Amino acid sequence: MAWFWAQTDLDYQTDLDYRMSNRTQFVVAAKLSSPCSVFICLIAASGLILGCQDGPMYALKLGNPYYQFHEWKADEAFGITEHERRKQLEQLAENISGYERSSQLKWLSALGHVMDTDASPEMRRLAVLTAGNVTDPSALQILEKGMDDDSVKVRMQACRALGNQATDERVLLLASAVGSETSTDVKHAAMRALQNQSSPTAVEALRLALSDRDPATQNLAIASLRGATGKDYGDDPETWIAALDGQPVEEAPTRFADRIRELF
Repeated sequence: MAWFWAQTDLDYQTDLDYRMSNRTQFVVAAKLSSPCSVFICLIAASGLILGCQDGPMYALKLGNPYYQFHEWKADEAFGITEHERRKQLEQLAENISGYERSSQLKWLSALGHVMDTDASPEMRRLAVLTAGNVTDPSALQILEKGMDDDSVKVRMQACRALGNQATDERVLLLASAVGSETSTDVKHAAMRALQNQSSPTAVEALRLALSDRDPATQNLAIASLRGATGKDYGDDPETWIAALDGQPVEEAPTRFADRIRELF
């Protein structure tokens, strides 16, 4: 691509020099003719400068979707584009659950290579998304890499993928993220993934989140605990803590709006 743009700039400069030379010739010729001819020649010279496709503001073409499309097409000539790679991984994520195990294992090996070497966070996120749709235990290795990724969106995707299955290893990874994750977004993604996990490890991780100073984290912990325990002790974190600690606490009455939500 560096060669492509360098050659483009060279062609443009050569063309510009040629047009400037033509403009000079027109102006000299105009001095030797009538005033009317001078006016006509000046208009012609301006047309040579301003009438080209790029015009004098050549750099502005970078913001034009027309030129961006053709640049993307030029990239395709050199090899597969980032757009095409994303499209292929998205298709793989949709279909891999229906593949035979031997084929899934081959793809998991390729996805592991993406996690280890690809500089694009989006490609690594899609690799985690794809692995999350594989039920084979070997897919967990890719999800573990996703949980350790530098990108927040990759770690969030790993949390969602871990929540697809209820296994001790997956719950432990999610519970660890709730307790140690520095990103609030990732922490919340792990909490949402735990709402369908009824194990004691999941409940304890969500219970600890009830003591968080962030009201949004507390509210999400309560919502996730409703799913993990099947209980509803209202909206007060202290009431939930007391109930989970074994103290006698009555469940909150089911509201009509909650019943309607459950139906849909």
